[in-house]
Amino acid sequence: MSTPRPSLTLSSTVLDAPDAAELADFYRRLLGWETVQEEPGWVKLLPPGGGSGLGFQTEKAYVPPAWPASPGDQLIMLHLDFEVEDLETAVAHAVAEGATPANFQPQHDVRVLFDPVGHPFCLFVNEQAPGEPPAISPEWVAEQTREIAEQDRLTIQEAVAPGPAGAARQAEPDTAS
Repeated sequence: MSTPRPSLTLSSTVLDAPDAAELADFYRRLLGWETVQEEPGWVKLLPPGGGSGLGFQTEKAYVPPAWPASPGDQLIMLHLDFEVEDLETAVAHAVAEGATPANFQPQHDVRVLFDPVGHPFCLFVNEQAPGEPPAISPEWVAEQTREIAEQDRLTIQEAVAPGPAGAARQAEPDTAS
């Protein structure tokens, strides 16, 4: 006989930072959420309509994750996704508040950014939403094309094609960055 599952409610996702208050201030400005708890080394934000929030704790040994990662890099343990209505407007707002766009953007309808201490987060438009899909500027497409060509990435077909021993080839890590 198994024991009954206790009631569990997600209260918040907690992000480590060199200074919890500074990182919480960035997300407060980005999201417009309220500070509901603040003490030395700890801050919690909640959205105005309720639901789970974000917590921030000071971690003096914090090391920002690398993205995309190479072997030996500090890996991303999680990232935040934020649905937006207008991708360009949301990116401009995030950058104005202190975010930095990632150099590599893997999808046309998602933007990867870093918060001020290096946590990645994504802004995306829900393709299921009614209305026209977001416009993609020709400049952005050209920039992404140049970046991919400069990195000499393997295509998916090349990456899974059998090599000489019959095994799939693997892309070499990019050591230039």
